[in-house]
Amino acid sequence: MTTGTLAGLGNLALSRKEDFKTFVDAPRRTQPARMARQALQALGEAARAAYERDRRTWHANLGPIKTPQLSGLHEDLWDIVDSNQQDGDKAKGTVAVDAFPGLGKTTAVLAFAREFHRREIADQGEFTAQGHERWPVCRVGLTGNTGMKDLNRAMLEFFGHPGRQTSTAAQLGLQALDCMLLCEVRLLILDDLHFLKWRKTSGIEVSNHLKWIANEFPVTLLKVGVGLTEKGLFSEGAAAGDTALAQTGRRTTRLDMPPFTINTEQGRRHWRQLLLTLEQRVVLADAYPGMLADDLSDYLFARSTGHIGSLMTLINRGCQRAVRSGGERLTRDLLDQVRIDAAAEQARTELEHALQAGKATSRPRGAGAAS
Repeated sequence: MTTGTLAGLGNLALSRKEDFKTFVDAPRRTQPARMARQALQALGEAARAAYERDRRTWHANLGPIKTPQLSGLHEDLWDIVDSNQQDGDKAKGTVAVDAFPGLGKTTAVLAFAREFHRREIADQGEFTAQGHERWPVCRVGLTGNTGMKDLNRAMLEFFGHPGRQTSTAAQLGLQALDCMLLCEVRLLILDDLHFLKWRKTSGIEVSNHLKWIANEFPVTLLKVGVGLTEKGLFSEGAAAGDTALAQTGRRTTRLDMPPFTINTEQGRRHWRQLLLTLEQRVVLADAYPGMLADDLSDYLFARSTGHIGSLMTLINRGCQRAVRSGGERLTRDLLDQVRIDAAAEQARTELEHALQAGKATSRPRGAGAAS
């Protein structure tokens, strides 16, 4: 795949199979070389523009990073997906990845989907025994207005099925089943499931429809969302006393993506390892060992409150500003000018006070100077 094709990864809709395949087949990005200031200033205008473009794209795509949270989630997903090899007369267990925003749920699930898709194609080939395209993974994104018909149409949209605009809800469901069977889909991902209003009529219809999919489709159903327990996914909107009777709750394994914490030595070591990994990926002329893990550790934890999504946004935007301004390194003064999500900014003050007062630290014992 050419550099131009890699640049085109920013213009994909993963709810369509051709774009999903482009995402799956894309090679690992090549990190731009880190140039000293003198070499950077010696570049001609065209070479400098190309280098800056490469750095912009690289810093915007620093992940995914194999954190303990991502590794743990992937291990659980492999257990579940690989154990779901039952014959077609048995319903397969479903999965719900339920965690707060900014913890990398979708990033981790898509990384798993890419590995699973590649493995299945390598093992069994790009075409089924009947000559159809093999699509091990189907990924669907939901909206706040998703009903049963919309969900069926979204599944058909992934395959580009010609009947997706004219069929009834029941017909769409059967057509989706045909696509799954013919293309031998094994993993069906429903992202942003929290957009559904589970206790409203449409939400109950979709909940019942998801049970039908779990019963009839030979797939592992992987649901991704925020606050799914509170929204009634596992109780199907029933009263709390009826939760244990809910079929969805009995068949669904709930997984999460916890934030980074610094109240244990292990948590602090995990945080430091994340920052050391990011240091290796930052391409700035004046970057140096310890820039993040030693000099900015507490500051970065306070700004992100341990949420990897907030941290990655801060590092990405900080690198963009460091390049544009000519600073070519990340400092507290520079990062103070960078705005990130409102939730992280609101939670920052109390944590920052605790860190500055010495009541907490993000650094494991014997690791670096004070931030």
